[in-house]
Amino acid sequence: MSIISKIKADPRLKRLALRLLIPENEHSPRIWVRLFLNPFKHKKGRNSVIRNSSRMDVFPFNAFLLGDRSIIEDFATINNGVGNVIIGKNTIVGLGCVVIGPVSIGNDVMLAQNIVVSGLNHGYEDVSIPTSKQPVTCKEIIIEDEVWIGANCVVTAGVRLGRHCVIGAGSVVTKDVPEFTVAVGNPAKVIKKYNINDGRWELA
Repeated sequence: MSIISKIKADPRLKRLALRLLIPENEHSPRIWVRLFLNPFKHKKGRNSVIRNSSRMDVFPFNAFLLGDRSIIEDFATINNGVGNVIIGKNTIVGLGCVVIGPVSIGNDVMLAQNIVVSGLNHGYEDVSIPTSKQPVTCKEIIIEDEVWIGANCVVTAGVRLGRHCVIGAGSVVTKDVPEFTVAVGNPAKVIKKYNINDGRWELA
């Protein structure tokens, strides 16, 4: 069993480790974690860019990977506190986006502005406990290659977006979207699909 597995399995060790990594009442890693641990744990691809005003809440106990020639724009937030965040090559995470793991984003993906992609949900079922103190659940979001997500969208936990699909601006995606389709609305529904035989886009 690895050291990380032992820490995760022991509640007391886990509390101590979290105290060392994260200041009380905050969700960002301590400066020593950012400077001395993360550069050795996480991988940033060749010619990739993370803008200075983006918020990188990444921790050494989960993976963070940014592929070659990808960019995380200003005011974006990346958080791998509850699950891995994997971003492929030639991918854009636009201005003001929020990506909370577990999330896997493929190559040549475009996230426009102010998009929320969160693999995390808070429990709410026990009405005697505040929602903020209830256990969280995580389901990985998978965004395949060449996906384009328009501005102000929300992608909820457990969703899979198929290759080369397009999500219209302002949509809320609560279910899987097949490859080579266009989906819009709240909840998002497929309105177009690509006909491989005819080589054209058709109304769904």
